[in-house]
Amino acid sequence: MTAAENVCYTLINVPMDSEPPSEISLKNDLKGDVKLKTEALKKVIIMILNGEKLPGLLMTIIRFVLPLQDHTIKKLLLVFWEIVPKTTPDGRLLQEMILVCDAYRKDLQHPNEFIRGSTLRFLCKLKEAELLEPLMPAIRACLEHRHSYVRRNAVLAIYTIYRNFEHLIPDAPELIHDFLVNEKDASCKRNAFMMLIHADQDRALDYLSTCIDQVQTFGDILQLVIVELIYKVCHANPSERARFIRCIYNLLQSSSPAVKYEAAGTLVTLSSAPTAIKAAAQCYIDLIIKESDNNVKLIVLDRLIELKEHPSHERVLQDLVMDILRVLSTPDLEVRKKTLQLALDLVSSRNVEELVIVLKKEVIKTNNVTEHEDTDKYRQLLVRTLHSCSVRFPDMAANVIPVLMEFLSDNNEAAAADVLEFVREAIQRFDNLRPLIVEKMLEVFHSIKSVKIYRGALWILGEYCSTKEDIQSVMTEVRRSLGEIPIVESEIKKEAGELKPEEEVSVGPAQKLVTEMGTYATQSALSSSRPAKKEEDRPPLRGFLLDGDFFVAASLATTLTKIALRYMSLVQEKKKQNSFNAEAMLLMATILHLGKSSLPKKPITDDDVDRISLCLKVLSECSPLMNDIFNKECRQSLSHMLSAKLEEEKLSQKKESEKRNVTIQPDDPISFMQLTAKNEMSSKEDQFQLSLLAAMGNTQRKEAADPLASKLNKVTQLTGFSDPVYAEAYVHVNQYDIVLDVLVVNQTSDTLQNCTLELATLGDLKLVEKPSPLTLAPHDFANIKANVKVASTENGIIFGNVVYDVSGAASDRNCVVLSDIHIDIMDYIQPASCTDAEFRQMWAEFEWENKVMNTNIIDLNEYLQHILKSTNMKCLTPEKALSGYCGFMAANLYARSIFGEDALANVSIEKPIHLGPEAPVTGHIRIRAKSQGMALSLGDKINLSQKKTSL
Repeated sequence: MTAAENVCYTLINVPMDSEPPSEISLKNDLKGDVKLKTEALKKVIIMILNGEKLPGLLMTIIRFVLPLQDHTIKKLLLVFWEIVPKTTPDGRLLQEMILVCDAYRKDLQHPNEFIRGSTLRFLCKLKEAELLEPLMPAIRACLEHRHSYVRRNAVLAIYTIYRNFEHLIPDAPELIHDFLVNEKDASCKRNAFMMLIHADQDRALDYLSTCIDQVQTFGDILQLVIVELIYKVCHANPSERARFIRCIYNLLQSSSPAVKYEAAGTLVTLSSAPTAIKAAAQCYIDLIIKESDNNVKLIVLDRLIELKEHPSHERVLQDLVMDILRVLSTPDLEVRKKTLQLALDLVSSRNVEELVIVLKKEVIKTNNVTEHEDTDKYRQLLVRTLHSCSVRFPDMAANVIPVLMEFLSDNNEAAAADVLEFVREAIQRFDNLRPLIVEKMLEVFHSIKSVKIYRGALWILGEYCSTKEDIQSVMTEVRRSLGEIPIVESEIKKEAGELKPEEEVSVGPAQKLVTEMGTYATQSALSSSRPAKKEEDRPPLRGFLLDGDFFVAASLATTLTKIALRYMSLVQEKKKQNSFNAEAMLLMATILHLGKSSLPKKPITDDDVDRISLCLKVLSECSPLMNDIFNKECRQSLSHMLSAKLEEEKLSQKKESEKRNVTIQPDDPISFMQLTAKNEMSSKEDQFQLSLLAAMGNTQRKEAADPLASKLNKVTQLTGFSDPVYAEAYVHVNQYDIVLDVLVVNQTSDTLQNCTLELATLGDLKLVEKPSPLTLAPHDFANIKANVKVASTENGIIFGNVVYDVSGAASDRNCVVLSDIHIDIMDYIQPASCTDAEFRQMWAEFEWENKVMNTNIIDLNEYLQHILKSTNMKCLTPEKALSGYCGFMAANLYARSIFGEDALANVSIEKPIHLGPEAPVTGHIRIRAKSQGMALSLGDKINLSQKKTSL
């Protein structure tokens, strides 16, 4: 019996506080008016479901309730007859059921189509052939009823009766085939065709062969069933593919998105020809663009990504990159992210130019759109994609850089930082683009708004300006950005000028407002509006310095030193050399003066003072050693870093391609599908059955070959062996829920009645339903299943007890307390990766921090590997940075839960050499997460794993 044929149950809500009525009162109510009868019938149904027999009420219901024509009562009677015991203890049919059978024969001939249809649905649930036999002529007659509701339920009834009791209607397939040929209603045809698929596949194929050209005109529900049939037939008998593949092609043009999706999936499994793959991919792309639901878009995108994973399909998809980029019109960021990643994976030298043109247009569009939270993130994605394209295809960099450099002046620092990183890499890698980049950088330099971007731009200009003209341009831009110098005196003049407006035009010397120490002292009462206006008018660099950000001043000092040293090597004239050098030193001195004054909001730090002083000293001495350090070593450091990064990317790409490339060795066995055992046909699994199982949450995970990872490892003992009731649980973790399969064993010689498993949860867990009570015979056992929903990633505890009554004993209920079941959060945490910038941003945002460290491991690398293994986290720090041995180690770790929660960790450890070689590692691990539960749970997990190691 397949998953599709499982019984569908009717759930009835029961008020728990009501007292169960007596049989006599129920009999009286069943003889009353319609309202009383309805209520009484509901109570009878609930009591029978709870295990009461109530044999005395059967004739009362047949006499006083069965003849009524009220629709509510008729619906309730259908439930009643489904659950009531219909046989005597020796298995014979009750005599009273003949009367019931006659009543249902009349209902099958009732003029009301609802009563006929619901009766036919009820007959699908009957398991007694003696009851069904007299009704067969009436069921057959319903196939010719005028109303489609009756006809389609008649088909279902015939199907279930044929499946359970074939002897009652041996000609069912033939009957339904004739019915299908003449039927016009889509739902009736669908049910009839579905029955033929499962009951007589050859007849279904014969029917399909006769109408294969009209398939496109059928309704979508019938088309879906046809797709399923074709899949199953071609799956079982590959020689039939040629016969039906044209039909699948036609169904790709269906008006129903569901049919198109299933047809495309079926086409890919049936044929690996480039034309088939292209048609299926094109169909998927159309679905993504036309469907409004973002979840649907993501699901279909995943199918496209699966197609790409197949090496032979990848080339076909490369021709469709431009079509895939049409998906970028979707406003959802997650869809855009997946689309850009897919396009980047498929890009080749043939289509990179077109890809870059589209991405440039998209970048320009984001500049014109009204600012939205996702617009900035989307711009970042586009910049990173263009960055990757330019690195892989250097010819494209010249087209991309001018467009992207406009965004250095963007208000969004993250997008500008991505552009800056790209420009830094491009200027180092592509010598021919340096003049273009420097020229463009000088153009946008004055409009940069973020201090972090300003620092980066200064570094690039200082490092790569190699001509006399460029160096002079940089100096001009710096002077323009600093404004009037000396800064302190000009600022004091402004302030004094605002106090005395009539003196603003005077050119005489300012009042002595600066003390000998360089501090500023005045009595001013300025209005709030005028200084704000003045601040707006300040040049950018001057504004940063007055805000107290002197780190940019240290960066400026380094840049000035580099260009001054380079200028001296380019220009031989001593006077010009000294003039340029003096100007650079003046700028540094005026910044130092400003830092020491009380004008900035924050004073200059000692580090920045040291840096600027060092640069002044270097310029005053001009030693060859310093020249080498400033003008050569810095660039080499960047070159090493970029080459290490590129090497790491190539290594990860190589690993990915090795995973995807299926290499077949000369001595590998050849697999013939006809000779393959069913359990070996992993690649030939029934996709329809798998998707149905996945929807029902019954996905069969392949258990690892390691016996420790088998089911037995997840069995938790809940009670002791000497307890009257022994219990153990197998904890099966699905994606968002946990299934507890509890084995309960009666170890006594008594019958245990109302044996109930009572469970409660601690943490973000929720028990879906209470397990129902059982009766256990002496030394009997039973399995009880309980579902627990999980809402977030944190440690949860399930606890409870088993309560029961001993048959014949007068004592109170007995209780056995169960051991706690701890839910391991590792089932929900998966390794993930993010950029350094994203890591730092999350680190700053997350407020929950947990600090742990307690181990006896003596090796730094071994400790890090142990932490990675026990927490499912991924190490973001490159292997090269961790290689070698220096007595200490710092690494960043990152993971994401299936609920989308991020977990960050920073490992800072060292080996205390003074304590000897056997001393354990010391230091700490700082864990940060958005939620307290996740930070604490991960900390507990690390502590626990360390303790396990130390045992």
